[in-house]
Amino acid sequence: LRGSDLYFLFYFSMRVRGCTLDVHPTENALIVQYEVEATILGELGAPMVGERKECQKIIRLKSLNSNTDISSLAQKVVEECRLIHPSKLREVEQLLFYLQHRKQSNGIEELLCRCFLQLDEEASINNIDEYVELLYEDIQEKIRGATLIFQLARNPDNLEELIQNETVLGALARVLREEWKQSVDLATTIIYIFFCFSSFSQFHGLVTHFKIGALCMNIIEHELKRYDLWQDELQKKKKKEHEKSFRKYQSLLIKQEQLLTVALCLLLNLAEDTRTELKMRNKNIVHMLVKILDREDEELLLVVISFLKKLSIFLENKNDMAETFAVGKLARLVPCEHEELLSTTLRLLLNLSFDTSLRSQMVQAGLVPKLSSLLADEGQRQLSMCILYHISMDDRFKSTFADTDCIPQVRLANVCCTGLKMLMKRAVKMKDVLVMKMIRNLSQHNGPTKSLFLDHVGDLAAQITEEETEEFVIECLGTLANLTIPDLDWALVLKEYNLVLYLKDRLKPGSAEDDLILEVVIMIGTVSMDDSCAAMLAKSGIIPALIELLNAQQEDDEFVCQIVYVFYQMVFHKATRDVIIKDTQAPAYLIDLMHDKNAEIRKVCDNTLDIIAEYDEEWGKKIQTEKFRWYNAQWLEMVENRQMDEAGEPFLYEEDGESFIGNRDILERPDLFYSADGIISADAAISPEFYTDFYSGELTQTGYMSR
Repeated sequence: LRGSDLYFLFYFSMRVRGCTLDVHPTENALIVQYEVEATILGELGAPMVGERKECQKIIRLKSLNSNTDISSLAQKVVEECRLIHPSKLREVEQLLFYLQHRKQSNGIEELLCRCFLQLDEEASINNIDEYVELLYEDIQEKIRGATLIFQLARNPDNLEELIQNETVLGALARVLREEWKQSVDLATTIIYIFFCFSSFSQFHGLVTHFKIGALCMNIIEHELKRYDLWQDELQKKKKKEHEKSFRKYQSLLIKQEQLLTVALCLLLNLAEDTRTELKMRNKNIVHMLVKILDREDEELLLVVISFLKKLSIFLENKNDMAETFAVGKLARLVPCEHEELLSTTLRLLLNLSFDTSLRSQMVQAGLVPKLSSLLADEGQRQLSMCILYHISMDDRFKSTFADTDCIPQVRLANVCCTGLKMLMKRAVKMKDVLVMKMIRNLSQHNGPTKSLFLDHVGDLAAQITEEETEEFVIECLGTLANLTIPDLDWALVLKEYNLVLYLKDRLKPGSAEDDLILEVVIMIGTVSMDDSCAAMLAKSGIIPALIELLNAQQEDDEFVCQIVYVFYQMVFHKATRDVIIKDTQAPAYLIDLMHDKNAEIRKVCDNTLDIIAEYDEEWGKKIQTEKFRWYNAQWLEMVENRQMDEAGEPFLYEEDGESFIGNRDILERPDLFYSADGIISADAAISPEFYTDFYSGELTQTGYMSR
């Protein structure tokens, strides 16, 4: 810019910040969300004008299938998308793995698509204004325009642009409000468009703004009344007329259930906000849903029961379900061939089984024998057993179990699960944390039970990786740490599964949850009983890592005790003992912990220091001095603090009145130490056995000054 003789220079700066990754809700794609910060800098580099904008990029993975190499694909994604930092490679792998194994929607998406008019023309976002104009024509043209807009709305990339065009959504809301009774196809199509928006939480405010939720409630209520009228009309028809009417009725019913499905899906999304959910309850949403349970369409039932399951966690909704006898209608779906519908129904029944009156309804509906038969189904066994457990808590219903095969099934399941081999197989295959907890409890028992684990050490060690969940790894580590078996070659296990590096990395404070780090320390304590393992760990630099962890967790007694126990195990072996004594300050830390308020910590410290004192003369003197200070602290304090003018004992002073102690440490006085013959040299070492005998009370004579 030129003004008189001045020239101003401006610079433009653009940065990408806060890149986050997520999976696409419906497609095989990754969503990269990031923020672009644009700043105009002045001549001196100071920011003058700045603007931030949230952006989104969708990476579609057309080649992703069940046989895709996830690692290679993740590497390719990171290399080709500069928005993703290389450090996020593992996160990309995890998201791709999830997409590869994600259960595809088997019904709702496809079901909702079947209800729309299939057009030869393909919609384009550039022609959106033309599609809006069709909404002002006759019914058929409105359906055509809405269908074209629906094609655009199904692609999440177009939602932002559709939102910015207020005319589109306003026209759709108006047509739905005014003409939903004129055409089921039109109403279903428009509701589906708003359903696409409701699939994202950030668009819920938009859907609420046009009052689509309230309108859907009115539509559902009207359609349920219309259904009742159809039923009455069918009953009045004669036989010949009935067949013709029934075919027409079935055609109408299919379209109505498609409308109900998409409307309920939209409401279920909006119910994410509890305030919106409360408004739905005030309009009798529970009664409407229970009434729909009489239908036969499995996809509609799946949406309804999913909605009821969400609502059932609130007392008022649960009471509404009790009043409308929802349990009786749910009972007919147990069992059913639709696996997801059956599982969702059982989860709803489990929520309701916490209520005594609803448990009574379950018994009256004949659910006990039905649930007992499901115990043979591994997929539904746990849910069925939980519901049966709640029912069995009531003495009134215990007799109903006698006429079922519940007890034999439970006994069979128990027999199968008690075998360690089967438990291990299930835990590793299913990554079942609860089963792994059971295995860990079994490993705590001494005797022949512990030796059974020798065949499964490899299975357990193989689970200790960064890829596994921390909760599962914790249980595997805990189980291995319990295996104090003499015949177990821990050195081979550590080498075979490369565990040393994993254990060392997890010792760093903050590298994982405290529970996992603690299990790592316990595991190190167990394997350190083996001489070759202890040397291997010491060589890897684990001892300094333990000291660093001790500093970070000094307020946690469990951590301190377990770390000190590791030192105790390591000082038994010459190789590690030398490292601890000569290359680290571990003995100094142990001396500081000698007088810890925790009795267990003091005990482990004393035993460890006794071993160190026995093998190292220099540390032995320091340990001896500190123990003397501690056990004679009161006497030492009296001697050191006594004032000259208050002294009455002449033997404390020289002839000129100067204290015989002078400026020296009182513990350097050789005449303060006694032997069996009297005074001993201050350089003479007292063996650890002396302290052991003294503490245990085996020294009957006064061989040591006490307080």
